[in-house]
Amino acid sequence: MLYKIFNLGIAFCLLVSTEAFSKDWQVNMLNYGEAGSMVFEPAYIEAKLGDSVTFIPAQSGHNAKSYLVPEGDKGWASQLNEEFTLSLNHEGVHLFYCPPHLMMGMVGLIKVGATYNKSLLEKQYPRLRSKIVLNPERADAILENL
Repeated sequence: MLYKIFNLGIAFCLLVSTEAFSKDWQVNMLNYGEAGSMVFEPAYIEAKLGDSVTFIPAQSGHNAKSYLVPEGDKGWASQLNEEFTLSLNHEGVHLFYCPPHLMMGMVGLIKVGATYNKSLLEKQYPRLRSKIVLNPERADAILENL
């Protein structure tokens, strides 16, 4: 009897995928939020492998585009004023920005597990930062979370 219960338990565990335990993070793209104007909220996420992130244009005129992705992932971009869901399939860092509002410091960061591409981020970030006219220190603060 105990053997049957044990086997049923194992079968149940096999049937339940990791997706059942994954989280869909919601990132609002806002004209004004807690950190000021033109922001992603939250701007930093510590996610787990298998999670997803949905970018929501809470106000018009926003989209999200990758600047740096983990090895094995392809760059991505949402359409202007449309929701977009990103599946997090590889460990590493996603650095992203809103193309119309990059100069205002509208950037965000997703950390998925280990930060295997952190050295690449440190190498490429100064180029992105040079395009930020307003609030570059806000972008720096987001990266300090790593």
